[in-house]
Formats: sequence, structure tokens, C-alpha cells
Amino acid sequence: MIFPVLLCGGSGTRLWPLSRKSYPKQFTDVIGDDSLFQASAKRFCGEGFAAPLVITGDPFRFIVTEQLDEIGVTPAGILIEPEGRNTAPAACAAALFAIAQDPEATILLVPSDHAIPQPELFRETVMMGNAAASRGQIVTFGIAPSRAETGYGWLETGDCDDGIYRLERFIEKPDQARAEELFADGRYLWNAGVFLTKARVLLEAFKTHAPDMLDQVHKAMEAAKGDLSFTRIDPPLWAGVEDESIDFAVMEKAGNLSAVRYDGHWTDLGGWESVWLESEKDGNGNAITGAATALDCHDSLLRAEAPDQELVGIGLKNIVAVAMRDAVMVADMSSSQNVKQAVKVLKGREAKQALEFPVDRRPWGWYETLALSDRFQVKRIHVNPGAALSLQSHHHRSEHWIVVQGTAKVTVDEEVKLITENQSVYIPLGAVHRMENPGKLPMVLIEVQTGSYLGEDDIVRYEDIYART
Repeated sequence: MIFPVLLCGGSGTRLWPLSRKSYPKQFTDVIGDDSLFQASAKRFCGEGFAAPLVITGDPFRFIVTEQLDEIGVTPAGILIEPEGRNTAPAACAAALFAIAQDPEATILLVPSDHAIPQPELFRETVMMGNAAASRGQIVTFGIAPSRAETGYGWLETGDCDDGIYRLERFIEKPDQARAEELFADGRYLWNAGVFLTKARVLLEAFKTHAPDMLDQVHKAMEAAKGDLSFTRIDPPLWAGVEDESIDFAVMEKAGNLSAVRYDGHWTDLGGWESVWLESEKDGNGNAITGAATALDCHDSLLRAEAPDQELVGIGLKNIVAVAMRDAVMVADMSSSQNVKQAVKVLKGREAKQALEFPVDRRPWGWYETLALSDRFQVKRIHVNPGAALSLQSHHHRSEHWIVVQGTAKVTVDEEVKLITENQSVYIPLGAVHRMENPGKLPMVLIEVQTGSYLGEDDIVRYEDIYART
């Protein structure tokens, strides 16, 4: 049985504005109906695979549980990293978690933001490497290259025995001339960053090549604490772990490495050009999403994300245009990788769009701000069936709630009552209050806040079913 480990703590910016620190690309439906994370979880369901272990950050823990619940996947565990420390500490923590469940556990380390449209073929390829992993090898999976790619690392393979290649070395992202040479030589594959190995074998590799990291991660895991369905790694001990990729920390030094070639389609969706390549296109090569219209456009990507928004392109060629309610990005296709620089500029200007998504996800549902001024804010709040906000109060604001869909169970100090569609309730400054959805359908309300300070940190929590502090 293979134990999948889904790594989803990243906060990539190369698909901004769709992907942001508060809601990164693995949780978005970049391509298809499922998010990349959901597609990754589905990919390793079925015969030969155990329930997945998920490693993520604290801001994403409830997004993970909600998205897994939507596809009917129950995880073996969810590890919460106090802060991202790159892939090596996460892999080490996963191996320690797995070996505690089964001393002979075989783990499959996989990023959760890759697009693999042939999941059956990929599973078959993984199973090809299982025998080598059982013999004590660390198996990685190289992608048969389709072009001279400079955005990926590469693998050099050696002799092959029954589909298992000897892995000679890892190659960093090459320049264009070197990429052309690698592409022309059949020994070289793209590095997908996917590893299959016995947990004990990986820990032995850490003991040999990164003993200090193993020691620190082991201490942090021993001090981990349960929190609802999550396991929280100890923050002070985790802060002392070196920030390092698994390639640099272990793989480039280990001698028991093998590779399996994957001949199906694969992409890490590392930029908007990759998204365009993977998308369905019209007769002129345009990829259109949402309420977007292309007039005399060619080989362009037009993506309108807001439901009440119209995006129109006229006479465009090789252009990426992504429009969201709070941000618009337009770039030449060949320059779309530079979107990270745009995010850096926005961060320097302290623009909230650099990091924050317009929809704020919470364990009970989500909200978005419809209007914001010095002394008032208007929100649309969506509460999932059976969910409840915390019992709370505010020092600086009062609130008006108007239910526009469903039924709300409202607590205001000692009074508890049901509020249905077109009814409203007033929450005075300082009142202890809570909102719940007792129904089986989503409940939506409009909240009008008034006061001298409207920040989200003006919340005093008394009770919370999600154990937030």
C-alpha cells in the first residue's frame, strides 16, 4: 500500500491575480471543475493507495478539509506547518508521521499543484517504481520532455532495467542553449519533484545527509499537538529547522536513487503561458474563460473571473488578460512569467491585492467586501449548512444583518431567535453575538458595519467550534 503525501503549503504568485498568498493556485480551478489540490487527491485514490496525508499551512487548514469533503476523500491526517520551510522538512515530517503508523510504510511525496490529465497512466507509472522502492531505492519520476524547457530542472538517467533507470544526477534549470542539448538527448527527463520510497529509507537518508534537520524535525513532531482533526507541529521547534528543498538536502547526495519515465502529459502550470497551452481554444487559438469576448484576437488568453463582469479583447495577439473584481493583469504572453515582479511592486505599495484574495475563506463559509469607507463596510456573508460563526463581540463597531437567502439562528446577548429572508437584526456595539445556519442549504446575508475601526482583528472570541484563538 502506497501512502500519498500531498504537499500544499505553497503560496505561488506566478498565476497572480488568480493565485495569491491567501488563496494559492493549488486551491483554484485553474483548469477543469476541480481545484489542482482536489485533482491531486483524486489521482491517488483507489487500489494500491492508502488515504492521503496532507501537509499545509495554518491559513489553509479549513480550505483543505472543505475541498477534500467536496470530493469525498477522508485524509489519514493533516499536518499543519507553523511556517513554510521548503520541501525537505515537510518530507521529513511526513516520513516520521507515516512510520509511526506503519514501520514499513511506503510514501509518495507529490506536489498538489500539478496538472496530470491522465491519472490512470500516472498511477500505473508510480506502481512500476514500487518494486524498486521496496528494495530500498528512492524512486523519482521523470517526465518525457516535449520541448527544450528552461523553467524546469532535469534528470540525467543511466542504465535501465525493467523500466527502472539508474539516476545519474539532478540538473538545475538550464539556459536555452543547454536546454536544447538536453532535449535532443533521450537520457534526460524533466524533474517533476515526485518521490516514492520507504519512510524508513528516507529517514536513513536524512540521518546520513541532513542529520541536524532530522533531529530538529523529530523534536518538533514529538512536541506536536492535536487540534480538532489537525496535527499542529510545534512552532518554536519548527522555527529552528533549516529552510531547504529535498533535492539539495538529500536527493543530490544519496546513492540509492532510481528514476521511472512518465510518457504521459504533465505540467506544473508555472505561468499563464502554461495555462494557455493546457486550455481548450477556439479556431484562432484563443483560450476564453467566463464572460470574455475575443474580436479579431489570436493566440491569446482572456479570463473573466467575476460573474457580473465583461472582458472584451479586440485585435489582440499573444496576450494574457486576467480580470478579477479587484485586479486586472494584462501581459504579452512571452512576458507573463514576470508577473512575480508585478506582485513585488504591489507589495511595495502595500496594495492588498498583492496578497489577499477578494473572497475571504473561513471554516464556516466565506465573505467578500462589497463597499468600504472610513466608518462603514458592507459585506456579503455565505454560511455553509450546519456551520456557525464564533460567539464574539467588537470594541469598535456595531453591525446590521439582513438575511437574503435561507434562515439564520442569531444570538444577541441573552436573546436567541431565527431570522428568515428579508428580515434583519441589529448588533449593538459590545454585544456578545453569534450567527448560525441551522438549515440544509447555504445561508446568505448582507452585513453593514459602522464604527471607528472595521479591521478583522477587532474580534473577541468567547466560543468557537473551530478552535480558533
